Amino acid sequence: MAFRSPLINVMASAATKAARGLKRDFGEVENLQVSKKGPSDFVSVADQKAEEVLHAELSRVRPDFGFLMEEGGEIEGKDKSHRWIIDPLDGTTNFLHGLPQFAISIGVERDGEIIAGVVYNPIADEMYWAEKGAGAYCNDRRLRVAARKDLKECVIATGIPFHGKGDHLRFLKELGLIMRETAGIRRFGAASLDLAFVAAGRFDGFWETGLQPWDVAAGIILVREAGGFVSDQRGSKKVLEAPEIVAGNEIVHEKLRRLVERAGLPPKKPRPKAQTAVAERPEPEK
Repeated sequence: MAFRSPLINVMASAATKAARGLKRDFGEVENLQVSKKGPSDFVSVADQKAEEVLHAELSRVRPDFGFLMEEGGEIEGKDKSHRWIIDPLDGTTNFLHGLPQFAISIGVERDGEIIAGVVYNPIADEMYWAEKGAGAYCNDRRLRVAARKDLKECVIATGIPFHGKGDHLRFLKELGLIMRETAGIRRFGAASLDLAFVAAGRFDGFWETGLQPWDVAAGIILVREAGGFVSDQRGSKKVLEAPEIVAGNEIVHEKLRRLVERAGLPPKKPRPKAQTAVAERPEPEK
């Protein structure tokens, strides 16, 4: 049985507790109260409740850590070196459409580096976890990235821009270049699980643009601890500072990155600073 450190146990326990509400609400998805926060970008009451559970559980065991959360924004902690990076429901659109491809993602950042991560798929009951220097696992099974090197044998995952989001024309250029070189492209709708699947060898590679730190924080260390490579599209390992990502084994990562580069990289811009959380969470729209 794989040994989980106290830190991983804390994260896994919080994810499991938050997942109870998600599974219950997923079973009654048609009755969810849903508010709109942007074009094709929905937030559910389930999402908000899961984040509240995660914040409460993680604050209880590491009260000085800061937080960066999808819904709650940034909360500074007394410990300036550590913070939790949380997506309480990655794959919200899947969730709201009754598609069982969504996850809870928790990463731990120490001085700008991700040192531990958990991605939990409640429906499949798959707990992906990794800690720096300790390897990557799904439940108790050790993970390794796929060994394929020829893109013609590789299945690659991505995220597709949607209404009101992203550079559609640039993505179509990327897609045109990559689909001609690979065995297939998949779009499952949850970046944290896409990265977990790369770590597990299910996908050979992954690329996406328009991401936030909470989308990828846990997935970054999963892939790296499974022997893979993760960078932005320019090759920098500082992925949290960029809105895009490329992942795979050493060979596939570089081949994929070069194809994306050929499509034309966007101007390099600093990521907008996350909102600072208010003292009280506003009531969700009815």
